Amino acid sequence: MTDPTTRARTEFRGFRAGDGPPLVAAWCRSAPADPVTADRFRSLVLLDANFDPAGLRVAVEDGRVVGAAYAVRRLTPMTGTDLEPAQGWLPFFFVDPDARGRGVGRELLTDALDWLHGHGRTRVDFAPYTPNYVLPGLDAVTYPEAAGLLESLGFRTLYEAAAMDRCLTGYAFPEEIGRRAAELTAHGYRFGTPADDDLVELLALAAHHFTPDWARAIRECLAAGAPLERIVVVRDPSGRLVGWAMHGAYESVPERFGPFGVLEEMRGTGLGKVLLHLVLERMRALGAGSAWFLWTGERSPAGHLYRQAGFTTTRVFHVLRREAAR
Repeated sequence: MTDPTTRARTEFRGFRAGDGPPLVAAWCRSAPADPVTADRFRSLVLLDANFDPAGLRVAVEDGRVVGAAYAVRRLTPMTGTDLEPAQGWLPFFFVDPDARGRGVGRELLTDALDWLHGHGRTRVDFAPYTPNYVLPGLDAVTYPEAAGLLESLGFRTLYEAAAMDRCLTGYAFPEEIGRRAAELTAHGYRFGTPADDDLVELLALAAHHFTPDWARAIRECLAAGAPLERIVVVRDPSGRLVGWAMHGAYESVPERFGPFGVLEEMRGTGLGKVLLHLVLERMRALGAGSAWFLWTGERSPAGHLYRQAGFTTTRVFHVLRREAAR
């Protein structure tokens, strides 16, 4: 253990070749509730189109990585040509337990914020960066010290995101959902696995009525070889594609549910309930023991739908923003 009364010299610098393995190891020591593997770190950070090694600020003491804070801004537009020139993100930060209590975290975050400010970013969000967010925001229950530090640096809560899951052991398709599916089918609605040609319409629905990041997730998982059977779509009696649900879109994790969407004017018809359970049925048939996701509004219509389907909240994340430049 490091004597907290002795101030080791801490260097703050950008990421360098050779930092990856010790950084991943320090991350896992620092955030055991949210560990990362070398493969995930490579995919989420190093291979991100917006990754700038200078923005991954690394804290080093006596040649040892003791912390990191990832500051990122858009180098590639999420959609169109918008680089969001005022916007920056902090998808994650951590300090090794042995280096805490000496102000390293404050200096590290200040260094990262200064880096973003130097690139013209006057608004910084923790942590809903797309396409490669690690967590939706801050779990203040798990990381109370981080919550206090971010608040002291001027971050304020924008909203909360709930992570939910449900056990699929013993899952059976509910009879009442089966009856509603039969009623909808009798009125001309069609549920099923999309064909290749349906994907154009599905991607347009996700991008234009929900978020371009959902369209990206669908496109990338299918391009990487995910089977179409992970998706259930629904068409209305006119033949228009009006909703879908799926699993395994993010990081190829088959138990991760979503994305999932139904056109706003079609909500309240039961389409969402049927889609949700059709996908849960497929997940169980594949041997999944649970279904989980990271992000919904706990008191939103979607959150209510999930609770009706047996999901319970496992964690609550605070999405934070810092508006004023330091």
